[in-house]
Amino acid sequence: MRYIDYQEHRQHGTFNFPIAYYHENPRTPRYHMTYHWHRSYEIIYIKKGSFNITLDDSSRTYSEGDVVFVSDGMLHGGVPNDCYYDCIVFNLEMLLKDNNACSKMVNDIINHKIIINTYLSENNEKILTITQNLCNALSGKAEGYEFQVQGYLYILFGEIIKDELYTKSAFNNITNERLNSIKQVLAYISDNYSNNISLDELSHIAGMNPKYFCRYFKSMTDRTPIDYLNYYRIESACEMLSTKDMNIREVAISCGFNDESYFIKTFHKYKNITPKQYVKKEF
Repeated sequence: MRYIDYQEHRQHGTFNFPIAYYHENPRTPRYHMTYHWHRSYEIIYIKKGSFNITLDDSSRTYSEGDVVFVSDGMLHGGVPNDCYYDCIVFNLEMLLKDNNACSKMVNDIINHKIIINTYLSENNEKILTITQNLCNALSGKAEGYEFQVQGYLYILFGEIIKDELYTKSAFNNITNERLNSIKQVLAYISDNYSNNISLDELSHIAGMNPKYFCRYFKSMTDRTPIDYLNYYRIESACEMLSTKDMNIREVAISCGFNDESYFIKTFHKYKNITPKQYVKKEF
């Protein structure tokens, strides 16, 4: 579901406590993770089921007990499969406050001199236990939980550094430019999905010829650009049907479908149910 923009602008937590916790399952409106990026860091903990997640230009299916680390600016998203998962989104600078002992290492992570591994819990039970404690503290919000949360974050990064679950930066300008071009395309889709969008427009924004653009885009998202555009439109339609007082025709037009019957057909293709059935299921 399109609960965040491709470049996410929402504030997670508060100014003094910039960390937020989200629990997702097949019945929550934020269950589907469309591709996006943000300037915060994110920890994804798979509690049940599986989740095929793409991080920048690589994809992997994660299962129950896996902990995934998403660095700031990393393009990410994917398809959950009967999955229950927790997301912790936070500003790493919160660990710099009045803390000189850890500031160099934290700054090295922020400045991308150190790149944290994405698959944190591989053969590491301590990481899993720390993450579970962190999620429990954030979900329970017992008196004094703020101390617990910051403590668990320090312990988590301490374990990451101790076990060298990171690599030194090997910055690739070409890869970075291509990823940025995909981010621009995704931002354009987010802003203009209600209008007619052609493959030529998207490939022009990416600065690639259409054939190469299609191949590279699919390698990133497992979808062609037009398939992804329609997928995004249907996810937006689901959000409108769930949260707004709009009939099916109004939703179709708002999501870039001038033909209501084609909208219903496309909706069924991606959701295996009609918009009317979806509304009944939601309510």
